[in-house]
Amino acid sequence: MEQAPQIDVAGLLARQRRAFEIARPEPLDLRADRIRRAIALLVDHADDLAAAMSADFGNRSHDLSMLTDILPAVSLGKYCLKSLKRWARPERRAATFPLGLIGGRAQVRHEPKGVIGIVSPWNFPVGLSFAPMMQAFAAGNRVLVKPSEFTERTSALVADLISRFYAPEEAAVVTGGADIAARFVAMPFDHLVFTGSTATGRKVMEAAARHLVPVTLELGGKSPVIVGRSANIARMAERVTIGKLMNAGQICLAPDYMLVREDREQEAIASIVDSASTMYPTLLANGDYTSIFNDRHFERLKGLIRDAAEKGAEIIEVNPAGEDFSVSNGRKMPLTILRNVNDAMEVMQQEIFGPILPVVACSTTGDAIDYVNAHDRPLGLYCFSEDDTEVEQVLARTISGGATVNDVILHIAQDDLPFGGIGPSGMGAYHGPEGFRAFSHARAIYRQPRWDVAALSGLKPPYGAATRRALKMLLRK
Repeated sequence: MEQAPQIDVAGLLARQRRAFEIARPEPLDLRADRIRRAIALLVDHADDLAAAMSADFGNRSHDLSMLTDILPAVSLGKYCLKSLKRWARPERRAATFPLGLIGGRAQVRHEPKGVIGIVSPWNFPVGLSFAPMMQAFAAGNRVLVKPSEFTERTSALVADLISRFYAPEEAAVVTGGADIAARFVAMPFDHLVFTGSTATGRKVMEAAARHLVPVTLELGGKSPVIVGRSANIARMAERVTIGKLMNAGQICLAPDYMLVREDREQEAIASIVDSASTMYPTLLANGDYTSIFNDRHFERLKGLIRDAAEKGAEIIEVNPAGEDFSVSNGRKMPLTILRNVNDAMEVMQQEIFGPILPVVACSTTGDAIDYVNAHDRPLGLYCFSEDDTEVEQVLARTISGGATVNDVILHIAQDDLPFGGIGPSGMGAYHGPEGFRAFSHARAIYRQPRWDVAALSGLKPPYGAATRRALKMLLRK
């Protein structure tokens, strides 16, 4: 069997870095042009990209791919175009007393770092490749992308399109399996962005540390839903169902489990069952309902349900049409609600990443907060309440990468807000001005006046009375 040619990742990186260094300083118009080309690529080839994603998944709605991969990346690109000049403007800073009084000037310039490496995941293979690319371009960088080997068709198409829209010195795609990915993350990039699991994120950070490469890690975790005492249950159920079943729950920000007061638990579960049945009256032949990505992931999810059942959970399968999933090889999985769960169950120990919703009954909102705080800090946190005091209690006493109130996931859709995790759910952020700054170097510049400041301030040896007078004045309380 003929071996696939080796991909020269190091050569591509060196080529881009050399081009970056020769071209400096590049005008902002060129940064904007690269962003516009990315937007045009996505808009002009959206249908082809959606078809490739559906083929990689087994079934994925064209409309869903437009809403979750194409639109967010295009929107972020337009936001970057609108904000670019403001972000890139040097910031004037105060010169330290007394230097500012005699003409000293201080400023910060946000300058490009060089070459940004982007490792994107299989669940949103287009959106999570192009969104960080937009902001890397805005900051004036070159880009190398390593898409997931599991989305083979989508990755090949993205590689082909980027080669048509960009010179390899500007942007390029590196395809291949786990061996290529390991080589990729070990390269001396000027910044590395990784989106994926917490376990893999640890390995990526370890590899990047060898070259002291700064990293942005967008990981996962168990994002909780806290249902407050005054929550509108019908609205909560609708929004949680949308978020849980979007992409069949294969979203890092999907609501992972729900914390609800004991006296409202039955009402909340019944309302979610009604919402799911209304949105997806059938599943097997329903083009709106996404397949589980592959057989391994499908078996893992079924194993979580079996483990929960064996350890005492009540299983509520939402199958409104009474379909027989055992005769299908399409990897469709109905929403499965789990009651009476506990932390001994595997479903409460790992990120679910599928259409399974554990429900934890609590006595009070305070108990729900305590439960969240006893576990790893999540990527997202969702609070449903009509009481502003209760909402503020949840926000003030918990820590999460981001939060959405009276809905789920939507904080990531706000272009001007940073998106990122904290602790096991991630490190660093992009989107918003934070993304531009993450991919920029904040360069401090101080301009000294013509005065002999050292002599005037007593800082020039030999030290003496003038030095002591200056220190006494500067150290006053």
